[in-house]
Amino acid sequence: MATKAAPAAAPAPEGEEQPKSKSGLIKIILAVVVLVLLLVGTVVGTLFISGFFSKPAVNADAMIDKEAADGHGSADAKKDDGHGDAAGGHGAKDGGAATKDGDKKDAPKLNKKSPNSDRFEYSYMQIDKDFLVNVSGSRKVMSVQIAIMTRYDERVFENVKKHELAIRSAILDAMRQTTEPDISKPDFRKDLAAKVRDTMNNLLEKYEDFGGIEDVHFTGFVVQ
Repeated sequence: MATKAAPAAAPAPEGEEQPKSKSGLIKIILAVVVLVLLLVGTVVGTLFISGFFSKPAVNADAMIDKEAADGHGSADAKKDDGHGDAAGGHGAKDGGAATKDGDKKDAPKLNKKSPNSDRFEYSYMQIDKDFLVNVSGSRKVMSVQIAIMTRYDERVFENVKKHELAIRSAILDAMRQTTEPDISKPDFRKDLAAKVRDTMNNLLEKYEDFGGIEDVHFTGFVVQ
């Protein structure tokens, strides 16, 4: 008796392969997305660590230097200049007397070579010979040594030397007006220094159209 062959297995339906292929595609897409996110995170982290997103620090010293260079320091210098002239008792008068043409003949002021460049350099000159006069209405004699101070250039000292004879005569005339009661006053030396300064500036302005002497100091003072 003949045996029957076993029936062949039936092929799987076409629809059963589709879920497997779809799930594989989704896995590939997710892997790509994760890889891209990792790359982006790595780049952003590297830039953050390197300080790419941080703001540059403000240099306070540089800002101060910039303000000084933009004219802030010069404004203070002008303020100091005006104050110094007022304290000297002359103001614009010492800054330069007006000429016949209406222009002012000024000598430049000397800046100190220091970090405070808005401040001016003080220069002094000692007048060599003493000034000796008789006190008015008294047998006493007054002898003084004088030094002058200015913040202008050497032309002030040159003018003083140029007109030394006229200046000595004017100073002696001013000192001869001193009386014995004047000597006993508390501010006598201060007042006399101001009088000598004004006398010198008036004479220099007469001959040179510019005074420039800001203060007078007594380096020697004897009354006997």
